[in-house]
Amino acid sequence: MILHIDMDAFYASIEQRDHPELKGQPVVVGGSKTGRGVVAAASYEAREYGIHSAMPGRRAAELCPHAVFVRGRMSHYVDVGRQVRDIFGRFTPVIQPLSLDEAFLDVSGTERLHGDAETIGRRIKDAIQDELRLTASVGIAPRKFVAKIASDLDKPNGFVVVDESELISFLDPLPVEKLWGVGSVGQHRLHRLGLRTIRDIRRYDPALLASHLGDWGNHLWKLANGIDSRAVVPDRHAKQISHERTFSDDQTDAELLHAVVCFLCEQTTMRLRMSKQKAATITLKYRREDFKTFTKSRSTGSPTDQTADVIQIASELLDQMRRSEPRAVRLLGVSLGSLVAWDRPVQLSLFDDQQQKQAERKVDQVVDQLSQQLGAKTVYRAASHRWRNRK
Repeated sequence: MILHIDMDAFYASIEQRDHPELKGQPVVVGGSKTGRGVVAAASYEAREYGIHSAMPGRRAAELCPHAVFVRGRMSHYVDVGRQVRDIFGRFTPVIQPLSLDEAFLDVSGTERLHGDAETIGRRIKDAIQDELRLTASVGIAPRKFVAKIASDLDKPNGFVVVDESELISFLDPLPVEKLWGVGSVGQHRLHRLGLRTIRDIRRYDPALLASHLGDWGNHLWKLANGIDSRAVVPDRHAKQISHERTFSDDQTDAELLHAVVCFLCEQTTMRLRMSKQKAATITLKYRREDFKTFTKSRSTGSPTDQTADVIQIASELLDQMRRSEPRAVRLLGVSLGSLVAWDRPVQLSLFDDQQQKQAERKVDQVVDQLSQQLGAKTVYRAASHRWRNRK
């Protein structure tokens, strides 16, 4: 059995916890009512107005004029994320983060110590509530994608268990958009084929589905039939660390796209550092509104774990992609590859100023410490000013 644990409105819930006057308020983290930034998170009160992450801040303000916009404190969220990860680590070492606020856990090797998967899931939920005063939703199932679906069904503070014998009966009545990777565009394509529930996909001829949708159709048919052999892979064993964001509406706004890339870079580099690794390759994933997907990669020169380095390269890749593929964007993703351990010797570049690199790392450490005390964006390097302004 695999657990998928997803913190409920993580950033917004932290703000409401730390600032009790925000409880019950529609809280929006990131973006602004007049700027061009994007929403990083929204409380459940804000979601009732249709506000969601990756939405332009101005659009969120239109949907809910009385929403409370707060500046994100990313370094603080990372610290709380580490506390959540520490709780996970008490029950299993096999943890695959998807972002700061969600992860898969394989507990098959620790059930004799801690009880069955359901017992472990409840103990983790209780620990998060008691120690951090936050809530998490838990899905437990024999397949990764089913565990992820289950964790989302009863949010917030949900707990859903799907046994092997219940797999098909659980999936069948669900709408097609519950399948991992089916957004609004994919939903419309499936609806045009008369496929509205997962049962419809399961009963559809797989060859015919592949003829309509290609490899994606074959993938969906397997999921609909409960076929998913993917294992839980910790970041330290992964070949790459990635994060992506699918937009509810196709996007063309260059500033918004850059802001999302910055957010994705922050997410991936934080996971990179938490896994004590560096990356030598940055890849941008770019999906157009017609579902065609492109990628561009670039070497970092020497392995890095610095957010600013990754943001600069990923943003340049985005600019290149926009020039060659200027159509509306459906999805953006950032992947960090060619991973090496922190303590692994690496070939230094003759053209790098190593003293400058060391100085930048020390500045990063000071900024992180001050951000914890004073809040994110209070102190930061001038070199990152233009990227932060885009957020």
